[in-house]
Amino acid sequence: MQRKTFLKTLAPLLVATPLTAAYMKLTELEKTTSQLYHSQKMPVLFLGHGSPMNAIEENEFVRGFREIALTIPKPRAILVISAHWETRGTQVTAMENPRTIHDFGGFPKELFDVQYPAPGSTELAKETKNMISKTEVQLDEKWGLDHGSWSVIKHLYPNADVPVVQMSLDYTQAPQYHYDLAQQLSDFRNKGILIIGSGNMVHNLGLVAWQRLNESFAFDWALEADSKMKEYIQNDNHKPLLEYSKQGSAFKLAVPSPEHYMPLLYTLALKEKTDTIQLFNDKPIAGALTMTSVKIG
Repeated sequence: MQRKTFLKTLAPLLVATPLTAAYMKLTELEKTTSQLYHSQKMPVLFLGHGSPMNAIEENEFVRGFREIALTIPKPRAILVISAHWETRGTQVTAMENPRTIHDFGGFPKELFDVQYPAPGSTELAKETKNMISKTEVQLDEKWGLDHGSWSVIKHLYPNADVPVVQMSLDYTQAPQYHYDLAQQLSDFRNKGILIIGSGNMVHNLGLVAWQRLNESFAFDWALEADSKMKEYIQNDNHKPLLEYSKQGSAFKLAVPSPEHYMPLLYTLALKEKTDTIQLFNDKPIAGALTMTSVKIG
C-alpha cells in the first residue's frame, strides 16, 4: 500500500475529534495499521527442516532461512503444519503461550536448553477452525511447538515476536484430503498470515549415511526422486506429487512414510496461477535427505 493511501485511510481514525484521537487504544491502532499494511498477499513456504541441530548450528541452511525471511513482509501471525504432530482428525494449538517441545533424543544439552517463547493466538486458532469446512477442527491446549516448527521459525523471526499456531496432520487421511483441506486456508494469505509447511521432500532415516551427515551427498534414488519432485513443482504439475506412491521405486524410497512429505502438499495447494516459485536450500545431505525448500508467491 502506498504511503499516501495509507495515511488517507488512517486519518479519519485520528481526527474524528481531539478526544477520540487522544483516547484511542494503542491495540486498536496497531490492529488497524496491521490490516492496512497486509493488503499485500503473503507468500507460502515449505521449509526442509532437517536435523534438530539446525536450531543451534550456523550453516548454509539456517542462513537460507534468514535470507528468505528478508523477502517476506512481517506476518501478523504464522500457521505452521509440521511433520512432527500427527493426530486422528485435525487440531490447532489454541493457547496463548505454547510450550517449546523437545521431541527428540540423543542430542546435546545445548539443544534441549533452547526455548522459543513465541506467543500463540487463540484468535487465529478459532479463525482456522471456522475457515475449514472439510472437517471439524479441534482446538488443542496441550501440544505447543515441536521442533519441526520452532527449529526453523526461530531463524525467520529470532525475537519470537510473531504469534505461532500449529496445525496437526491427520494420519488417517490420503494426500488428496490434505491438499483439499489446505486450499480452504487460502484467504489467510490476504490477512497477513504466513503459512508454513515444515518437513523434508526426501526423508528416509533408515538409509541415511550417518558418516556423511555434513556432506552434500545423495544416493542415486534420492537424486532421481528429488529431481522429479522439483520438476513437478516448477511445472505446477501436482497430480503425480499427490500420487507419489505410484511414481516408482525412487519415490517409495524417498517417502517411506508420509509425515515429512505431507507439509509440502499444504504449501503447493495454496499456489495461485500468478504466483512465482523459488527453490532455496536446494541440497541433499547424508544420502537420503534433502533440505530443499520452496517459496511460493
